[in-house]
Amino acid sequence: MAESKNETGWIKLFEDHKIFESIQKEGSFIIDSKQINVEREARLMAKIDHSFQLPKIFADNNLSILPISRGEYIISDIKTFSDFTTCEDPIIDFEFPEYIESLDYNNITSEAVAINGAYVSGIIEDFTQDNLLLPTVNGRMSSQAFNFNIYRNQPMSSLLNISVEKSQIEIDAGFEGLNSLSLIEAKNTISSDFNIRQLYYPYRLWESKISKPVRPIFLTYTNGIFHLREYVFDDLTNYNSIRLINQKRYRIKENTSLAINTETIQGQIHNSIIIPEPEIPFPQADSFERIINLCEILGNKISLTKDELISDYDFKQSDTFDMRQVDYYTNAARYLGFVERGRNENNEVCYFLTSKGTNLFELPIKERQIEFSKSILSHLVFNRVLSLYFNNAEIPTKSEIVEIMRDSNLFHVESEDTFRRRASTILSWINWILDLIEE
Repeated sequence: MAESKNETGWIKLFEDHKIFESIQKEGSFIIDSKQINVEREARLMAKIDHSFQLPKIFADNNLSILPISRGEYIISDIKTFSDFTTCEDPIIDFEFPEYIESLDYNNITSEAVAINGAYVSGIIEDFTQDNLLLPTVNGRMSSQAFNFNIYRNQPMSSLLNISVEKSQIEIDAGFEGLNSLSLIEAKNTISSDFNIRQLYYPYRLWESKISKPVRPIFLTYTNGIFHLREYVFDDLTNYNSIRLINQKRYRIKENTSLAINTETIQGQIHNSIIIPEPEIPFPQADSFERIINLCEILGNKISLTKDELISDYDFKQSDTFDMRQVDYYTNAARYLGFVERGRNENNEVCYFLTSKGTNLFELPIKERQIEFSKSILSHLVFNRVLSLYFNNAEIPTKSEIVEIMRDSNLFHVESEDTFRRRASTILSWINWILDLIEE
C-alpha cells in the first residue's frame, strides 16, 4: 500500500529536523506548525485522536505527539492513549420526546446530533445523575497554562514533564447541573482506544475555573447505541492517572410493535432466498459492529479512498495494526452488497455505499438490524450454520462450521488454515444475529 500524505510528510520532517537524534539526546523534540506546514497542514498532520492514526514512523518507534501551545507540539516516546473497555451490562432503553420534530433519532450522522439526541432523551441526565442539567460550554477555547507529568515508553516507566500554555482545545459539549460540570468528548466511530488529551486538557482548564467537580465523559454513538464512559484523574498533574469509574449503554426506544425474537430469526433462515457466492474474498472481519460503522462513515460521504478511510476508521483488531485489515472490512461490506469499490475523479481506488447500503440507512434502526441479518443469511454458509445452532440448541464448533464451509462453494477458500480463520468470522456474525434477539 502506498504511504499516505501524513506518512510521507512526517518521514521528511524527521529527516530534515533530525528528530530522532534530538529525542535520543534531549528526551523530546519541539516542532512548530510553520515547520509542519512545509509538508502539509499541521491541523491534518498532528490531529491524532486514536493510536491507529499514528504515522508509521511514530508507531514503529513508540513515539507520540501532543500540542503544547497554539502553534507548537512536543514529540517524544510518551504514552498518550488509553484503551476503551467493553461493557457487558444490558442496554438501557429511553423514551424520545414525542414533541421533538427537528431531530430524527433514526438518522444520527454526526457527533453533535448524537449529543443532542442523548440530551433531549434524558440519557445524559440519567448517566450523570445530576439535576437541572443545562448546556453551558462547547467549541474551541484556550487551555491557559499548566504542567503535567506523562509516562515514557522506557524501562521503569520514567516520567517526562510537559508545560502547556494557551494550547487550543475543543469541547464537544459541556452540561452543568446542580452538582457538577460534565465535559463530553463524542465520536460516532468505533475505536480501540483514545488520546487522553481529549479529556485531560479540557479537564485541566475547567477544574481551575469553577468550584464544582468537573467530570470527563466520553460518548460514542454507532448503530443506535449511545455508550457513555466517565473517567477521573486520580492525580491532577499525572496525564496517565486516568481511571474509568462508570459506563453504561443506552438506546432510544422505537415507537414500533416490531419485535426481533427467535421466531423472527428462524423465519429468516427458512424464507431467505440464497444468492450465489460473489467473487469477492470471503469475509475475514470478526466484528460485525465495525462493518456497520464502516457503512455509517461511508453514508456521511460521497466516497472515501483507502487513505481517507484509514484516517477516519479504526481497522485495528489486535495489539499490532495489520494493514490487510483495511481490505478485510471493505471486502466484508462488499460481500454483503452494502459497499462498492470504484475510482474517483483522480483515478484513486475509492469506496462508496451501494443503493442497497444507502436504502438500509433510511430505515428505522430495528428494521435496519433485520435487514442486516437478512443479508447475512442470504449466504448459504451462514444460513446453514445458524440453522444447525437452532437444531442442536448450541453454538456449532469450528470443526462443524468448517465442514459446512467445504460444502458451500466459497470463493477462493481452500487451505485448512484459511477455512479455520474464516470460520471465526462466521461464528462472530452468527453471534451478532443471536444478540439481536430480545428477551
